[in-house]
Amino acid sequence: MSGVLLVILAFLSFTIAYKVYGNYLSKIFNINDKNLTPAHSMNDGVDYYPAKSPVLLGHHFASIAGAGPIVGPVIAAGFGWLPVYLWVVLGSIFFGGVHDYTSIIASIRHQSKSIGFIIQEYIGVSGKKLFLFFAWATLILVIAVFTIIVADTFTHIPSAGTSSMLFMILAILFGISIYKLKIKLWIATTVGVILLFLSIPVGNLFPIQLNNLTWQLILFAYIFIASVTPVWILLQPRDYLNSFFLYALMVGGLIGVFFTAPSINLPAFNSFSLEKVGYLFPALFVTVACGAISGFHSLVGSGTTAKQLNKESDGKLVGYGGMLIEGMLAVLSLTAVASMVNKEFIDILVNKGPVPAFSLGVARFLNSIPFLGLSIETGQTFTALAVSAFALTSLDTATRLARFMFQEYFEIEKNVEKKSNNLLQNRFVSTAITVLIGAMLTFSGQTMSIWPIFGSANQLLAALALLALTAWLIKSNFKSIFTLLPMLFMFLVTLTALGMLIYQNLIINNFLLAIIAILLFILAVMLGVKAYNVLNKK
Repeated sequence: MSGVLLVILAFLSFTIAYKVYGNYLSKIFNINDKNLTPAHSMNDGVDYYPAKSPVLLGHHFASIAGAGPIVGPVIAAGFGWLPVYLWVVLGSIFFGGVHDYTSIIASIRHQSKSIGFIIQEYIGVSGKKLFLFFAWATLILVIAVFTIIVADTFTHIPSAGTSSMLFMILAILFGISIYKLKIKLWIATTVGVILLFLSIPVGNLFPIQLNNLTWQLILFAYIFIASVTPVWILLQPRDYLNSFFLYALMVGGLIGVFFTAPSINLPAFNSFSLEKVGYLFPALFVTVACGAISGFHSLVGSGTTAKQLNKESDGKLVGYGGMLIEGMLAVLSLTAVASMVNKEFIDILVNKGPVPAFSLGVARFLNSIPFLGLSIETGQTFTALAVSAFALTSLDTATRLARFMFQEYFEIEKNVEKKSNNLLQNRFVSTAITVLIGAMLTFSGQTMSIWPIFGSANQLLAALALLALTAWLIKSNFKSIFTLLPMLFMFLVTLTALGMLIYQNLIINNFLLAIIAILLFILAVMLGVKAYNVLNKK
Protein backbone atom coordinates (compact mmCIF):
# COMPACT_ATOMS: atom_id res chain seq x y z
CA MET A 1 0.00 0.00 0.00
CA SER A 2 1.22 3.50 -0.86
CA GLY A 3 1.23 6.38 1.62
CA VAL A 4 0.30 8.73 -1.23
CA LEU A 5 -2.87 6.73 -1.86
CA LEU A 6 -3.87 6.90 1.81
CA VAL A 7 -3.49 10.69 1.82
CA ILE A 8 -5.39 11.19 -1.46
CA LEU A 9 -8.30 8.97 -0.41
CA ALA A 10 -8.61 10.72 2.95
CA PHE A 11 -8.47 14.19 1.36
CA LEU A 12 -11.13 13.32 -1.22
CA SER A 13 -13.35 11.74 1.44
CA PHE A 14 -13.12 14.80 3.68
CA THR A 15 -13.69 17.24 0.80
CA ILE A 16 -16.82 15.43 -0.37
CA ALA A 17 -18.08 15.05 3.20
CA TYR A 18 -17.64 18.77 3.91
CA LYS A 19 -19.67 19.70 0.86
CA VAL A 20 -22.37 17.00 0.99
CA TYR A 21 -22.80 15.96 4.64
CA GLY A 22 -21.91 19.42 5.95
CA ASN A 23 -24.64 20.98 3.82
CA TYR A 24 -27.08 18.29 4.95
CA LEU A 25 -26.42 19.17 8.60
CA SER A 26 -26.73 22.90 7.88
CA LYS A 27 -30.13 22.31 6.30
CA ILE A 28 -31.32 20.35 9.35
CA PHE A 29 -30.18 23.16 11.67
CA ASN A 30 -31.97 25.80 9.55
CA ILE A 31 -28.80 27.89 9.40
CA ASN A 32 -29.69 31.54 8.81
CA ASP A 33 -27.22 34.42 8.94
CA LYS A 34 -30.08 36.81 9.74
CA ASN A 35 -30.15 35.31 13.22
CA LEU A 36 -27.96 37.43 15.49
CA THR A 37 -25.34 35.29 17.25
CA PRO A 38 -24.58 35.80 20.98
CA ALA A 39 -21.16 37.22 20.00
CA HIS A 40 -23.13 40.27 18.85
CA SER A 41 -26.25 40.24 21.04
CA MET A 42 -24.26 39.59 24.24
CA ASN A 43 -20.95 41.26 23.33
CA ASP A 44 -19.14 42.01 26.61
CA GLY A 45 -15.64 42.59 25.23
CA VAL A 46 -14.23 39.77 27.38
CA ASP A 47 -15.68 36.37 26.45
CA TYR A 48 -18.41 37.28 23.94
CA TYR A 49 -16.68 38.94 20.99
CA PRO A 50 -17.27 38.32 17.24
CA ALA A 51 -14.31 37.04 15.22
CA LYS A 52 -13.78 36.71 11.49
CA SER A 53 -14.12 33.09 10.36
CA PRO A 54 -10.39 32.53 9.51
CA VAL A 55 -9.39 33.88 12.94
CA LEU A 56 -11.99 31.78 14.74
CA LEU A 57 -11.07 28.67 12.75
CA GLY A 58 -7.45 29.20 13.78
CA HIS A 59 -8.41 29.60 17.44
CA HIS A 60 -10.78 26.62 17.40
CA PHE A 61 -8.42 24.32 15.49
CA ALA A 62 -5.44 25.24 17.67
CA SER A 63 -7.53 24.60 20.79
CA ILE A 64 -8.93 21.20 19.78
CA ALA A 65 -5.84 19.84 18.03
CA GLY A 66 -3.08 19.88 20.63
CA ALA A 67 -1.12 16.65 20.66
CA GLY A 68 -4.22 14.41 20.56
CA PRO A 69 -4.50 13.65 16.81
CA ILE A 70 -0.76 12.96 16.79
CA VAL A 71 -0.31 10.80 19.88
CA GLY A 72 -3.53 8.77 19.58
CA PRO A 73 -3.16 7.39 16.03
CA VAL A 74 0.57 6.71 16.59
CA ILE A 75 -0.08 4.56 19.67
CA ALA A 76 -3.08 2.83 18.06
CA ALA A 77 -0.96 1.99 14.99
CA GLY A 78 0.25 -0.99 17.00
CA PHE A 79 -3.05 -2.68 16.06
CA GLY A 80 -2.18 -2.16 12.38
CA TRP A 81 -2.66 0.81 10.09
CA LEU A 82 -5.97 -0.28 8.51
CA PRO A 83 -8.31 -0.14 11.56
CA VAL A 84 -6.78 3.18 12.61
CA TYR A 85 -7.17 4.67 9.13
CA LEU A 86 -10.79 3.55 8.76
CA TRP A 87 -11.76 4.89 12.18
CA VAL A 88 -10.01 8.24 11.60
CA VAL A 89 -11.72 8.84 8.24
CA LEU A 90 -15.19 7.52 9.08
CA GLY A 91 -15.05 8.78 12.65
CA SER A 92 -14.11 12.33 11.63
CA ILE A 93 -16.93 12.50 9.06
CA PHE A 94 -19.82 10.82 10.90
CA PHE A 95 -18.83 11.16 14.58
CA GLY A 96 -16.36 13.94 15.37
CA GLY A 97 -17.49 16.41 12.70
CA VAL A 98 -21.15 15.95 13.66
CA HIS A 99 -20.32 16.21 17.38
CA ASP A 100 -18.32 19.45 16.95
CA TYR A 101 -20.64 21.24 14.50
CA THR A 102 -23.79 20.37 16.43
CA SER A 103 -22.19 21.46 19.73
CA ILE A 104 -21.50 24.93 18.34
CA ILE A 105 -24.97 25.38 16.80
CA ALA A 106 -26.78 24.08 19.89
CA SER A 107 -24.73 26.44 22.03
CA ILE A 108 -25.43 29.60 20.01
CA ARG A 109 -29.13 28.74 20.09
CA HIS A 110 -28.83 28.82 23.91
CA GLN A 111 -26.92 32.11 24.43
CA SER A 112 -23.61 30.29 23.80
CA LYS A 113 -23.99 28.35 27.04
CA SER A 114 -22.15 25.09 27.61
CA ILE A 115 -23.31 21.53 27.01
CA GLY A 116 -24.10 21.45 30.74
CA PHE A 117 -26.74 24.14 30.29
CA ILE A 118 -28.29 22.21 27.41
CA ILE A 119 -28.44 19.11 29.61
CA GLN A 120 -30.29 21.19 32.22
CA GLU A 121 -32.78 22.45 29.65
CA TYR A 122 -33.68 19.03 28.27
CA ILE A 123 -32.68 16.48 30.92
CA GLY A 124 -32.78 18.35 34.25
CA VAL A 125 -30.82 20.44 36.76
CA SER A 126 -29.29 17.42 38.51
CA GLY A 127 -28.01 16.14 35.17
CA LYS A 128 -26.42 19.51 34.51
CA LYS A 129 -24.71 19.56 37.90
CA LEU A 130 -23.30 16.07 37.38
CA PHE A 131 -22.02 16.93 33.92
CA LEU A 132 -20.46 20.27 34.90
CA PHE A 133 -18.67 18.76 37.88
CA PHE A 134 -17.33 15.91 35.76
CA ALA A 135 -16.26 18.27 32.96
CA TRP A 136 -14.56 20.65 35.41
CA ALA A 137 -12.73 17.78 37.14
CA THR A 138 -11.57 16.44 33.76
CA LEU A 139 -10.26 19.87 32.77
CA ILE A 140 -8.41 20.19 36.09
CA LEU A 141 -6.52 17.03 35.22
CA VAL A 142 -5.83 18.35 31.71
CA ILE A 143 -4.40 21.54 33.29
CA ALA A 144 -2.16 19.56 35.64
CA VAL A 145 -0.89 17.12 33.01
CA PHE A 146 -0.29 19.70 30.28
CA THR A 147 1.51 21.95 32.76
CA ILE A 148 3.91 19.07 33.46
CA ILE A 149 4.34 18.33 29.74
CA VAL A 150 4.96 21.97 28.73
CA ALA A 151 7.27 22.66 31.69
CA ASP A 152 9.30 19.54 30.87
CA THR A 153 9.56 20.65 27.24
CA PHE A 154 10.72 24.15 28.15
CA THR A 155 13.21 22.76 30.67
CA HIS A 156 14.79 20.36 28.18
CA ILE A 157 14.41 22.64 25.13
CA PRO A 158 15.03 26.18 26.49
CA SER A 159 14.70 27.69 23.02
CA ALA A 160 11.05 26.55 22.93
CA GLY A 161 10.42 28.53 26.11
CA THR A 162 11.87 31.70 24.57
CA SER A 163 9.89 31.24 21.35
CA SER A 164 6.66 30.67 23.30
CA MET A 165 7.18 33.87 25.32
CA LEU A 166 7.71 35.75 22.06
CA PHE A 167 4.51 34.17 20.65
CA MET A 168 2.52 35.67 23.53
CA ILE A 169 3.92 39.19 23.02
CA LEU A 170 3.30 38.90 19.29
CA ALA A 171 -0.29 37.74 19.90
CA ILE A 172 -1.07 40.79 22.06
CA LEU A 173 0.30 43.13 19.38
CA PHE A 174 -1.67 41.26 16.71
CA GLY A 175 -4.93 41.54 18.69
CA ILE A 176 -4.45 45.27 19.22
CA SER A 177 -3.57 45.82 15.56
CA ILE A 178 -6.71 44.23 14.09
CA TYR A 179 -9.27 45.14 16.78
CA LYS A 180 -8.11 48.56 17.93
CA LEU A 181 -5.93 49.91 15.12
CA LYS A 182 -8.25 48.32 12.51
CA ILE A 183 -5.38 47.05 10.35
CA LYS A 184 -6.58 44.73 7.60
CA LEU A 185 -6.49 41.07 8.58
CA TRP A 186 -4.34 39.95 5.64
CA ILE A 187 -1.69 42.58 6.38
CA ALA A 188 -1.58 41.79 10.10
CA THR A 189 -1.53 38.06 9.35
CA THR A 190 1.34 38.35 6.86
CA VAL A 191 3.50 40.35 9.27
CA GLY A 192 2.42 38.21 12.23
CA VAL A 193 3.26 34.89 10.55
CA ILE A 194 6.68 36.16 9.41
CA LEU A 195 7.49 37.28 12.97
CA LEU A 196 6.08 34.00 14.30
CA PHE A 197 8.58 31.93 12.33
CA LEU A 198 11.42 34.40 13.05
CA SER A 199 10.87 33.79 16.76
CA ILE A 200 12.21 30.25 16.29
CA PRO A 201 15.81 31.25 15.43
CA VAL A 202 15.61 34.02 18.07
CA GLY A 203 14.71 31.33 20.60
CA ASN A 204 17.77 29.33 19.52
CA LEU A 205 20.00 32.40 19.99
CA PHE A 206 18.58 33.39 23.39
CA PRO A 207 17.29 30.25 25.18
CA ILE A 208 15.69 30.83 28.60
CA GLN A 209 17.40 28.48 31.07
CA LEU A 210 15.03 27.81 33.99
CA ASN A 211 14.35 24.77 36.15
CA ASN A 212 11.17 22.73 35.97
CA LEU A 213 9.53 24.20 39.09
CA THR A 214 10.09 27.77 37.91
CA TRP A 215 8.50 27.02 34.54
CA GLN A 216 5.50 25.43 36.27
CA LEU A 217 4.98 28.53 38.42
CA ILE A 218 5.30 30.79 35.36
CA LEU A 219 2.77 28.64 33.48
CA PHE A 220 0.26 28.83 36.33
CA ALA A 221 0.60 32.62 36.40
CA TYR A 222 0.20 32.71 32.62
CA ILE A 223 -2.94 30.56 32.45
CA PHE A 224 -4.55 32.66 35.21
CA ILE A 225 -3.94 35.83 33.19
CA ALA A 226 -5.00 34.15 29.92
CA SER A 227 -8.29 32.99 31.49
CA VAL A 228 -9.41 36.40 32.80
CA THR A 229 -8.03 38.59 29.99
CA PRO A 230 -10.46 39.60 27.21
CA VAL A 231 -10.40 36.88 24.58
CA TRP A 232 -9.45 39.25 21.73
CA ILE A 233 -6.23 40.41 23.44
CA LEU A 234 -4.40 37.10 23.90
CA LEU A 235 -6.25 33.80 23.53
CA GLN A 236 -7.89 34.34 20.15
CA PRO A 237 -4.94 35.97 18.31
CA ARG A 238 -2.37 33.59 19.86
CA ASP A 239 -4.33 30.53 18.80
CA TYR A 240 -4.89 32.02 15.34
CA LEU A 241 -1.20 32.72 14.76
CA ASN A 242 -0.14 29.41 16.28
CA SER A 243 -2.49 27.60 13.91
CA PHE A 244 -0.15 28.61 11.06
CA PHE A 245 2.51 26.48 12.74
CA LEU A 246 0.28 23.46 12.44
CA TYR A 247 -0.90 24.41 8.95
CA ALA A 248 2.75 24.66 7.85
CA LEU A 249 3.51 21.33 9.51
CA MET A 250 0.54 19.66 7.83
CA VAL A 251 1.03 21.17 4.37
CA GLY A 252 4.78 20.52 4.44
CA GLY A 253 4.28 16.98 5.69
CA LEU A 254 1.59 16.17 3.12
CA ILE A 255 3.64 17.64 0.24
CA GLY A 256 6.59 15.61 1.51
CA VAL A 257 4.48 12.46 1.28
CA PHE A 258 4.21 12.99 -2.49
CA PHE A 259 7.96 13.55 -2.88
CA THR A 260 8.85 10.62 -0.62
CA ALA A 261 6.13 8.31 -2.00
CA PRO A 262 6.55 6.06 1.05
CA SER A 263 5.43 2.46 1.19
CA ILE A 264 3.29 1.49 4.15
CA ASN A 265 5.57 -0.92 5.99
CA LEU A 266 3.51 -1.58 9.10
CA PRO A 267 1.11 -4.51 8.77
CA ALA A 268 -2.48 -3.67 7.83
CA PHE A 269 -3.60 -5.62 10.87
CA ASN A 270 -1.27 -6.67 13.65
CA SER A 271 -3.15 -7.92 16.70
CA PHE A 272 -6.47 -7.88 18.54
CA SER A 273 -4.67 -6.97 21.76
CA LEU A 274 -1.78 -4.66 22.71
CA GLU A 275 0.09 -4.66 26.00
CA LYS A 276 -0.72 -1.57 28.12
CA VAL A 277 -3.37 -0.54 25.56
CA GLY A 278 -5.94 -3.36 25.63
CA TYR A 279 -8.20 -5.14 23.16
CA LEU A 280 -9.02 -3.71 19.74
CA PHE A 281 -12.52 -3.02 21.00
CA PRO A 282 -12.82 -0.67 22.81
CA ALA A 283 -9.13 0.38 23.02
CA LEU A 284 -8.86 1.52 19.38
CA PHE A 285 -11.67 4.08 19.75
CA VAL A 286 -10.48 5.35 23.13
CA THR A 287 -6.82 5.57 22.06
CA VAL A 288 -7.28 7.37 18.71
CA ALA A 289 -9.53 9.85 20.55
CA CYS A 290 -9.09 13.37 19.07
CA GLY A 291 -8.19 11.91 15.68
CA ALA A 292 -11.83 10.88 15.21
CA ILE A 293 -13.96 12.29 18.06
CA SER A 294 -13.24 13.95 21.40
CA GLY A 295 -15.48 15.20 24.17
CA PHE A 296 -13.03 18.04 24.82
CA HIS A 297 -14.11 19.50 21.47
CA SER A 298 -17.68 19.99 22.72
CA LEU A 299 -16.35 22.00 25.66
CA VAL A 300 -14.29 24.18 23.31
CA GLY A 301 -17.12 24.53 20.79
CA SER A 302 -19.76 25.45 23.36
CA GLY A 303 -17.28 27.22 25.66
CA THR A 304 -15.11 29.68 23.75
CA THR A 305 -15.89 29.18 20.03
CA ALA A 306 -19.66 29.74 20.23
CA LYS A 307 -19.09 33.00 22.09
CA GLN A 308 -17.05 34.32 19.15
CA LEU A 309 -19.09 33.04 16.19
CA ASN A 310 -19.73 36.01 13.90
CA LYS A 311 -22.61 34.43 11.94
CA GLU A 312 -24.36 31.05 11.93
CA SER A 313 -22.94 29.90 8.59
CA ASP A 314 -19.40 30.15 10.04
CA GLY A 315 -20.28 27.16 12.24
CA LYS A 316 -19.86 24.71 9.36
CA LEU A 317 -16.34 25.89 8.51
CA VAL A 318 -15.20 26.16 12.13
CA GLY A 319 -16.94 23.11 13.61
CA TYR A 320 -17.27 20.53 10.84
CA GLY A 321 -14.33 21.82 8.78
CA GLY A 322 -12.08 22.10 11.83
CA MET A 323 -12.67 18.45 12.71
CA LEU A 324 -11.96 17.29 9.16
CA ILE A 325 -8.67 19.21 9.18
CA GLU A 326 -7.82 17.47 12.43
CA GLY A 327 -8.69 14.15 10.80
CA MET A 328 -6.23 14.99 8.03
CA LEU A 329 -3.56 15.64 10.66
CA ALA A 330 -4.31 12.22 12.16
CA VAL A 331 -3.89 10.64 8.70
CA LEU A 332 -0.51 12.39 8.36
CA SER A 333 0.49 11.08 11.81
CA LEU A 334 -0.47 7.54 10.85
CA THR A 335 1.32 7.74 7.48
CA ALA A 336 4.47 9.13 9.13
CA VAL A 337 4.88 6.12 11.43
CA ALA A 338 3.39 3.50 9.10
CA SER A 339 6.15 4.30 6.60
CA MET A 340 8.69 3.01 9.13
CA VAL A 341 9.61 -0.63 9.37
CA ASN A 342 7.81 -2.31 12.24
CA LYS A 343 10.96 -2.85 14.35
CA GLU A 344 12.04 0.80 14.08
CA PHE A 345 8.54 2.04 14.93
CA ILE A 346 8.19 -0.18 18.02
CA ASP A 347 11.68 0.74 19.23
CA ILE A 348 11.03 4.51 19.03
CA LEU A 349 7.52 4.23 20.45
CA VAL A 350 8.62 2.17 23.47
CA ASN A 351 11.88 3.98 24.25
CA LYS A 352 11.11 7.58 23.28
CA GLY A 353 7.36 7.93 22.89
CA PRO A 354 4.80 8.80 20.17
CA VAL A 355 5.85 12.43 19.59
CA PRO A 356 9.49 11.57 18.68
CA ALA A 357 8.17 8.82 16.36
CA PHE A 358 5.86 11.31 14.65
CA SER A 359 8.60 13.97 14.51
CA LEU A 360 11.05 11.61 12.80
CA GLY A 361 8.49 10.43 10.24
CA VAL A 362 7.41 13.97 9.31
CA ALA A 363 11.04 15.16 9.29
CA ARG A 364 11.80 12.54 6.63
CA PHE A 365 8.89 13.83 4.54
CA LEU A 366 10.08 17.45 4.90
CA ASN A 367 13.65 16.42 4.05
CA SER A 368 12.46 14.95 0.74
CA ILE A 369 11.14 18.33 -0.54
CA PRO A 370 14.01 19.60 -2.75
CA PHE A 371 13.16 23.33 -2.64
CA LEU A 372 12.80 23.35 1.17
CA GLY A 373 16.30 22.20 2.05
CA LEU A 374 15.48 21.08 5.61
CA SER A 375 17.72 18.53 7.27
CA ILE A 376 16.09 15.70 9.19
CA GLU A 377 17.44 17.18 12.46
CA THR A 378 15.94 20.62 11.73
CA GLY A 379 12.66 19.01 10.66
CA GLN A 380 12.49 17.07 13.94
CA THR A 381 13.12 20.24 15.96
CA PHE A 382 10.45 22.19 14.05
CA THR A 383 7.92 19.37 14.43
CA ALA A 384 8.59 18.95 18.16
CA LEU A 385 8.28 22.72 18.69
CA ALA A 386 4.94 22.82 16.83
CA VAL A 387 3.58 20.00 19.02
CA SER A 388 4.74 21.73 22.23
CA ALA A 389 3.17 25.01 21.07
CA PHE A 390 -0.19 23.30 20.76
CA ALA A 391 0.18 21.64 24.14
CA LEU A 392 0.45 25.17 25.56
CA THR A 393 -2.60 26.23 23.54
CA SER A 394 -4.63 23.34 25.00
CA LEU A 395 -3.44 24.34 28.46
CA ASP A 396 -4.72 27.93 28.42
CA THR A 397 -7.93 26.96 26.61
CA ALA A 398 -8.63 24.24 29.19
CA THR A 399 -8.20 26.82 31.98
CA ARG A 400 -10.75 29.22 30.48
CA LEU A 401 -13.17 26.36 29.86
CA ALA A 402 -12.77 25.13 33.44
CA ARG A 403 -13.57 28.64 34.60
CA PHE A 404 -16.76 28.61 32.50
CA MET A 405 -17.76 25.23 33.96
CA PHE A 406 -17.15 26.47 37.52
CA GLN A 407 -19.12 29.68 37.01
CA GLU A 408 -22.01 27.89 35.36
CA TYR A 409 -22.18 25.30 38.15
CA PHE A 410 -22.89 28.06 40.67
CA GLU A 411 -25.17 30.04 38.37
CA ILE A 412 -28.45 31.15 39.90
CA GLU A 413 -31.05 29.69 37.56
CA LYS A 414 -33.67 32.36 38.20
CA ASN A 415 -31.33 35.06 37.01
CA VAL A 416 -29.45 33.38 34.19
CA GLU A 417 -29.78 36.46 31.99
CA LYS A 418 -28.52 38.83 34.70
CA LYS A 419 -25.09 39.21 36.16
CA SER A 420 -24.99 37.59 39.55
CA ASN A 421 -23.20 38.93 42.63
CA ASN A 422 -22.30 35.38 43.59
CA LEU A 423 -18.60 35.49 44.49
CA LEU A 424 -18.02 32.05 42.99
CA GLN A 425 -19.17 33.38 39.62
CA ASN A 426 -16.54 36.09 39.64
CA ARG A 427 -14.09 35.29 36.86
CA PHE A 428 -11.05 36.09 39.00
CA VAL A 429 -12.21 33.97 41.94
CA SER A 430 -13.34 31.01 39.82
CA THR A 431 -10.08 31.08 37.84
CA ALA A 432 -7.99 31.32 41.02
CA ILE A 433 -9.73 28.28 42.53
CA THR A 434 -9.34 26.31 39.30
CA VAL A 435 -5.65 27.15 38.90
CA LEU A 436 -4.93 26.49 42.60
CA ILE A 437 -6.45 23.00 42.51
CA GLY A 438 -4.66 22.28 39.23
CA ALA A 439 -1.38 23.36 40.86
CA MET A 440 -2.03 21.18 43.91
CA LEU A 441 -2.60 18.17 41.65
CA THR A 442 0.55 18.98 39.66
CA PHE A 443 2.72 19.18 42.77
CA SER A 444 1.16 16.03 44.29
CA GLY A 445 3.15 13.84 41.93
CA GLN A 446 0.11 11.63 41.25
CA THR A 447 -1.11 13.22 38.02
CA MET A 448 0.54 10.97 35.46
CA SER A 449 -0.50 7.78 37.26
CA ILE A 450 -4.17 8.81 37.12
CA TRP A 451 -3.98 9.94 33.48
CA PRO A 452 -4.66 6.62 31.68
CA ILE A 453 -8.27 6.51 32.83
CA PHE A 454 -9.00 9.90 31.33
CA GLY A 455 -8.76 8.57 27.81
CA SER A 456 -12.06 6.91 28.62
CA ALA A 457 -13.27 10.02 30.43
CA ASN A 458 -12.65 12.16 27.34
CA GLN A 459 -14.68 9.82 25.15
CA LEU A 460 -17.37 9.64 27.81
CA LEU A 461 -17.60 13.43 27.54
CA ALA A 462 -18.29 12.94 23.82
CA ALA A 463 -21.03 10.41 24.56
CA LEU A 464 -22.64 12.75 27.13
CA ALA A 465 -22.41 15.71 24.75
CA LEU A 466 -24.09 13.68 22.00
CA LEU A 467 -26.74 12.68 24.53
CA ALA A 468 -27.49 16.34 25.29
CA LEU A 469 -27.46 17.27 21.61
CA THR A 470 -29.83 14.41 20.73
CA ALA A 471 -32.21 15.58 23.46
CA TRP A 472 -32.11 19.13 22.06
CA LEU A 473 -32.77 17.95 18.50
CA ILE A 474 -35.70 15.74 19.54
CA LYS A 475 -37.28 18.45 21.70
CA SER A 476 -36.83 20.94 18.84
CA ASN A 477 -38.47 18.55 16.35
CA PHE A 478 -35.28 18.22 14.29
CA LYS A 479 -33.99 14.97 12.83
CA SER A 480 -31.70 13.31 15.38
CA ILE A 481 -30.56 9.99 13.91
CA PHE A 482 -27.17 11.49 12.95
CA THR A 483 -26.36 12.15 16.64
CA LEU A 484 -28.35 9.30 18.16
CA LEU A 485 -26.39 6.46 16.52
CA PRO A 486 -22.93 7.94 17.30
CA MET A 487 -24.10 8.56 20.88
CA LEU A 488 -25.15 4.93 21.38
CA PHE A 489 -21.86 3.70 19.91
CA MET A 490 -19.75 6.00 22.10
CA PHE A 491 -21.63 4.90 25.22
CA LEU A 492 -20.96 1.29 24.28
CA VAL A 493 -17.25 2.07 23.81
CA THR A 494 -16.78 4.05 27.01
CA LEU A 495 -18.82 1.81 29.30
CA THR A 496 -16.94 -1.24 27.99
CA ALA A 497 -13.59 0.53 28.47
CA LEU A 498 -14.52 1.64 31.99
CA GLY A 499 -15.70 -1.86 32.88
CA MET A 500 -12.33 -3.26 31.80
CA LEU A 501 -10.45 -0.57 33.73
CA ILE A 502 -12.44 -1.34 36.88
CA TYR A 503 -11.59 -5.03 36.61
CA GLN A 504 -7.91 -4.48 35.72
CA ASN A 505 -7.31 -2.06 38.60
CA LEU A 506 -9.19 -4.10 41.18
CA ILE A 507 -7.10 -7.23 40.54
CA ILE A 508 -3.86 -5.27 41.07
CA ASN A 509 -5.29 -3.45 44.14
CA ASN A 510 -5.12 -0.02 42.50
CA PHE A 511 -8.26 1.12 44.27
CA LEU A 512 -7.92 4.84 43.44
CA LEU A 513 -8.21 4.27 39.69
CA ALA A 514 -10.89 1.62 40.22
CA ILE A 515 -13.01 4.05 42.27
CA ILE A 516 -12.62 6.83 39.67
CA ALA A 517 -13.67 4.40 36.91
CA ILE A 518 -16.67 3.24 38.96
CA LEU A 519 -17.79 6.84 39.56
CA LEU A 520 -17.51 7.64 35.85
CA PHE A 521 -19.48 4.52 34.98
CA ILE A 522 -22.25 5.44 37.44
CA LEU A 523 -22.35 9.02 36.12
CA ALA A 524 -22.80 7.82 32.55
CA VAL A 525 -25.57 5.39 33.50
CA MET A 526 -27.41 7.99 35.63
CA LEU A 527 -27.40 10.59 32.86
CA GLY A 528 -28.39 7.94 30.32
CA VAL A 529 -31.37 6.85 32.42
CA LYS A 530 -32.44 10.46 33.04
CA ALA A 531 -32.28 11.23 29.34
CA TYR A 532 -34.18 8.08 28.41
CA ASN A 533 -37.01 8.92 30.82
CA VAL A 534 -37.28 12.46 29.45
CA LEU A 535 -37.07 11.49 25.78
CA ASN A 536 -39.40 8.53 26.23
CA LYS A 537 -42.12 10.95 27.32
CA LYS A 538 -41.44 13.02 24.20
